[in-house]
Amino acid sequence: MSAGWFRRRFLPGPPGPAPRPPKPRASPVPYRRPRFLRGSASSPGPADTARRPDARPVRSPARGRALPWNAGYAEIINAEKSEFNEDQAACGKLCIRKCGFGAEDDQEWLTLNSEEFLTGHYWALFDGHGGPAAAILAANTLHSCLRRQLEAVADGMAATPPLMHLSGCCVCPSDPQFVEEKGIRAEDLVIGALESAFQECDEVIGRELEASGQVGGCTALVAVSLQGKLYMANAGDSRAILVRRDEVLPLSTEFTPETERQRIQQLAFVYPELLADEFTRLEFPRRLKGDDLGQKVLFRDHHMSGCRSYKCVEKSDLKYPLIHGQGRQARLMGTLAVSRGLGDHQLRVLDTSIRLKPFLLSVPQVIVLDMDQLQLQDDDVVVMATDGLWDVLSNEQMCSPGC
Repeated sequence: MSAGWFRRRFLPGPPGPAPRPPKPRASPVPYRRPRFLRGSASSPGPADTARRPDARPVRSPARGRALPWNAGYAEIINAEKSEFNEDQAACGKLCIRKCGFGAEDDQEWLTLNSEEFLTGHYWALFDGHGGPAAAILAANTLHSCLRRQLEAVADGMAATPPLMHLSGCCVCPSDPQFVEEKGIRAEDLVIGALESAFQECDEVIGRELEASGQVGGCTALVAVSLQGKLYMANAGDSRAILVRRDEVLPLSTEFTPETERQRIQQLAFVYPELLADEFTRLEFPRRLKGDDLGQKVLFRDHHMSGCRSYKCVEKSDLKYPLIHGQGRQARLMGTLAVSRGLGDHQLRVLDTSIRLKPFLLSVPQVIVLDMDQLQLQDDDVVVMATDGLWDVLSNEQMCSPGC
């Protein structure tokens, strides 16, 4: 990174005139907490403004308001970091039309019907950053995107195995070249629907935030129970685990600049213009200085996994690293702590025009569990939480009796 940018970013400058407060921007959606929290005794109220600074109220649905599938929910409001809680959640019943498309219900996305629908359950957590707008849009939109994508393949899901052509016709059945070679399962269609839904939702968020002049993004962790399978889709650093008696089964992988180092470095290798001549894609054990010029140091590039090699330090290696820090402190271009999620279309490196979106993926990793094979018991629990919980508790601590 250039010396000028580094000074502006990290070194205190002379005192200047106080900046003018930015003009308020119209939000694409009104700020609100998850729908199932409304009407609860712990909903926000006037007392919130008068509470002690160290107070951390825990909020959960009102007594008697049951969530689908015996689910529970709790949130700690914001740790006083900002005016609004940037996290959001959504849950409900998924009802998927097996054929045809009807008029959308303007009131509720949940439609209860009988035999013409495949039914399942949906839960989602969205950890926002840069403001609450992206997380609210995701909570309001992703389930609709998923329903549309599932409806597009519902007829194939009902067949065993899924039909290559929904018409049921074969292409030139007498020609062996057209014999289907790939075994396709119903769960492959659901995985594809989840991936497409995330991408569609990301495009919606980008359009809405650009139209309203807002910025921001969010991670997304989604669980879908459908046809005896549990699908866990994750894009970001939230985490899901299955707690079974004394056993903990991870249900997701966290995506950070550090865990996706090779993918990010390879993108910079293929498209070096994304670095704008301000960053180096190479990883070094520490930030290099001028004194390191000409010295041999360890480094890693996109084609290296666990092992490192040595290179002679050149002037270009002194630029700010594409991925800096380690663990929870790792940042992409010194800015963002996650490498997958929704939104962030307008996010740029501070004081530059360098965009981060090309390095970010909206496509989730999807893990599938066969609930019948697992022989789940009443005491087995799936825990979904954002990084705020996992920063202070390990998987094992979560399942301990005293937790």
